[in-house]
Amino acid sequence: MTNENSRAFRIGPDMRRGLRTEVPLPTRLVSNEEFPPLPQTAAQRAVEDRILAVAGRLAPRLGLSRRDFLRTSGGVATSLLSMNAVFGRFFDVLPVEAADPAAFQERTGAPFFIFDVQVHYVGAGYDPGDAELGRKGAVSKQGLLGLRRQARRLNPKLASDQGTLADLSWENFVKEVFLDSETAIGLISTPPGPYPQEAVVPPKEMTHIRDEINRITQSRRMLAHGLITPQLGQADLDFMDLQAATLKVDAWKGYTGAPPKGFDRGWFVDDEKLAYPMLERAKKLGVRRVCLHKGLPLGPVADYNHPRDLIKAAQDFPDIDFLAYHSGLLGVTAPKPSGEVPWTTEFCQMKKKAPGLKNIYMELGSTFGQLVTTDPTACAHLLGQLVDAFGADHVLWGTDSIWYGTPQWQIEAFRRFEIPAVLVERHGYAPLTRTVKEQIFGLNAARVFGVDVNAKRNEIPKDYLSRMKMAYLEDGAAPSHRWYGWVTA
Repeated sequence: MTNENSRAFRIGPDMRRGLRTEVPLPTRLVSNEEFPPLPQTAAQRAVEDRILAVAGRLAPRLGLSRRDFLRTSGGVATSLLSMNAVFGRFFDVLPVEAADPAAFQERTGAPFFIFDVQVHYVGAGYDPGDAELGRKGAVSKQGLLGLRRQARRLNPKLASDQGTLADLSWENFVKEVFLDSETAIGLISTPPGPYPQEAVVPPKEMTHIRDEINRITQSRRMLAHGLITPQLGQADLDFMDLQAATLKVDAWKGYTGAPPKGFDRGWFVDDEKLAYPMLERAKKLGVRRVCLHKGLPLGPVADYNHPRDLIKAAQDFPDIDFLAYHSGLLGVTAPKPSGEVPWTTEFCQMKKKAPGLKNIYMELGSTFGQLVTTDPTACAHLLGQLVDAFGADHVLWGTDSIWYGTPQWQIEAFRRFEIPAVLVERHGYAPLTRTVKEQIFGLNAARVFGVDVNAKRNEIPKDYLSRMKMAYLEDGAAPSHRWYGWVTA
């Protein structure tokens, strides 16, 4: 890495900027704007150094520069091999794949159907005067998160960035998600704003972009969230009516720990007085998918982000599907010898005491991307516990991109990720077979959102976006290796 490339993520007057590196996957923790990231660990630095060293040896043999080599499948294989060398064998990859694209493709196998239920971009019109910058728990345009001051303290370089909002525009979003990855369908989400109509991407814009992409591609490639804010009472119910009738939203997104303007605390989804009128309205409107930010304690009071309140709500509303975004993970910490990961393990234990509960789904956005690059052991425990408690048919693929750039590196990592045999034997985890990964990558979300996978598989190769991607790849395009979250120096 050059000195410039190795500097931490920087946020400027208008917005933050992507960290560009040579390596195909992050070798330091990248924030999705909802938590302060830990500094690069010694193990992550060792992975980074090893990737660059191995690539430096292999690239000349193939007549490539190191940077160009790392943009190939050999770069991906080298990265996963380096992870194995530092952390132990968690990825199914062989040395021959680093130098032979045919071997990499052969061992990769048939493509998966990939439905990403958490993708992001930022609307150009969000918070033009940075009025949100000082509000507790808010997401400001200048920093795009309420942790702006903390971010500056952790990394003074954040103050000098000259990035532009185009980095997180919907145009770049389409490139990163659909042209640079295997993602077939994406569900647009948004961080909250002072009011739902003033979110980072308001529901009206989310659904407009959804409709435009689907119209142009002549295929259902995009879905979009509406927003729920039950603290607003009747105003929230009226806005739900509008979103369902006029915008035709595909699901609801709620932030239990990030209150709207004028409130200083969050809410719980099992609050019968506050939240149940919202759930009744969702049921009445026929939009019965409620996605809740759980884990990654965004907002002034962390406890509202704990997923425990989902149990009673799911029991009381069995005909609503509850999607726990981020799988309720509190944050990245080393697992205890028992394999416990904060909040998620506790929630899995709660779920096992209610075995008949079938309407809670655990989503992997940011959670997988964080853990797999920081502590693969913790990642293995989390995945093993989710499948054990909720079932392989109740875990959903999400990446939180484009905060993490193209989702492709996460796709490659999960495709090759394995729970080590010693953990399977010791804890009784189910192995991550191809069948399990097929469910998680897309079949589960397709069932929840009413997508005919067989029809979609036939439809997508013919749509306009697929033809654009084919031309893009034939023109020699390559992923940017850019991530749009910030890191700690």
